[in-house]
Amino acid sequence: MVLGAGAVASLLLILFIFIGVAVIFSFIPVGLWISALAAGVKVGIFTLIGMRLRRVPPAQIVNPMIKADKAGIGISVNQLEAHYLAGGNVDRVVNALIAAERAAIPLPFERAAAIDLAGRDVFQAVQMSVNPRVLETPLVSAVAKDGIEVKAKARVTVRANIDRLVGGAGEETIIARVGEGIVTTVGSSESHKAVLENPDLISRTVLNKGLDSGTAFEILSIDIADVDVGRNIGAQLQTDQAEADKRIAQAKAEERRAMAVAKEQEMKAGVQEMRAKVVEAEAEVPKAMAEALRQGKMGVMDYLNMQNIQADTQMRDSISKSGKSSDASIKDKK
Repeated sequence: MVLGAGAVASLLLILFIFIGVAVIFSFIPVGLWISALAAGVKVGIFTLIGMRLRRVPPAQIVNPMIKADKAGIGISVNQLEAHYLAGGNVDRVVNALIAAERAAIPLPFERAAAIDLAGRDVFQAVQMSVNPRVLETPLVSAVAKDGIEVKAKARVTVRANIDRLVGGAGEETIIARVGEGIVTTVGSSESHKAVLENPDLISRTVLNKGLDSGTAFEILSIDIADVDVGRNIGAQLQTDQAEADKRIAQAKAEERRAMAVAKEQEMKAGVQEMRAKVVEAEAEVPKAMAEALRQGKMGVMDYLNMQNIQADTQMRDSISKSGKSSDASIKDKK
């Protein structure tokens, strides 16, 4: 059966109308607008169309607004849309406002939005304000005045400070400051026994320092979880110092020995030099005697007498040397 031209035109018109209605309903969130009206939230249909044009998902604005309205928190559509366009998480901010309202914590929308845009989880911060969090420090090593090492570990109970979340330091700063306080307290103790007997001394000293200033948290308590005795650092340092002093003394002694050896070599060289001069002087004696004989200043008998004296001296020297060698041999035999 062939349809007429009028029937075909009617079908095409119905098809175009159906496609147009589908496009309109896909672009205009009519269902979301009806949900808002049913919840008592006044959101105009043109406002939703404007969100579409600004590429803002209407559901991410209207649903949190319905949630806030049911919780009794007055927030405008413009505030939520502006926060979304700034890159914030609208749903998380609304959840934080509801949690703060239930916990009687003063938190205006502007501050919650600023905290969220600063990169912090505002909802988790509100939860931490209600339910404090426990931070555990790593094992901190410190040395008391008696040289004994003390190792301590602390648990820090903190609560988020809403007013200081923007620009305040984080958990790492709290842990670092508590570790610094432990080192200071142990280092100022006269003995490690005092720390072991009163671990709460560390807690009191650290709490009195106001370590949470400039941070996003408020320290409620500091509890020492574990205290152990480590090495005897003082004795080890003294041993190392004694070893270093010994090496320095050995080096100085070696230096003095080298100087003594050098001095001995210089003395030996000086003796050899003096012996050379003696030999040189003895070589001049025969020349002087010959010259005296030629000039008649010395006679032949004088020369012969001198020879006899020298021979007698040599004989006495040989006799004395032989006597010493015989005494030495007798001692060796004994």
